[in-house]
Amino acid sequence: MQGSFVLLLLAAFACTGGLVRGDDNAAEEVQVETLLKPETCTVLSTMGDTLQIHYTGKLMDGKVIDSSLSRDPLVVELGKRTVISGLEQSLIGVCEGQKIKATIPSHLAYGKKGYAPTIPGDASLEFEVEVISLTQQTPWQKMVNDVFPLVCLALVPTLLGLVGIYLYNKGKDPKPSKKKAKDKKKKK
Repeated sequence: MQGSFVLLLLAAFACTGGLVRGDDNAAEEVQVETLLKPETCTVLSTMGDTLQIHYTGKLMDGKVIDSSLSRDPLVVELGKRTVISGLEQSLIGVCEGQKIKATIPSHLAYGKKGYAPTIPGDASLEFEVEVISLTQQTPWQKMVNDVFPLVCLALVPTLLGLVGIYLYNKGKDPKPSKKKAKDKKKKK
């Protein structure tokens, strides 16, 4: 009983990490310019899709802060926060082969602290991105991504209720007194 209770409690804490979401109003502040769009662009990226991208990130003065061009493409699963939120927002609605330029305000990049030593605080960034490949999420992945947070949301109050019932029953049980324990030992 106690082992399963601990597992349920750990599951609830693991679930709550996936419930935090960004501010949807901030998406309007990312500026996206299409540099190249393929003639056939039938599949657009949505949350949960996986993209392989090449990118070059720059400060607004043109200084390059990072680039993937000399490495393998970066794998980004939209919605998993593997990149800064402004870049992730700019990758929604793109297709395979598309090239974009995204201008990202500092609060959707590295904020007031920046990322020393290359990115100063309150720095807006500009990313040129090429989408190498786009893999849509499977129906199973979509179900997990859509349903799992809801199950976690329901799991937390359920676990708290179970803890309350357990503590209530434990407090309601009479505690054996030391005198009764001594009397039982004397009778034996």
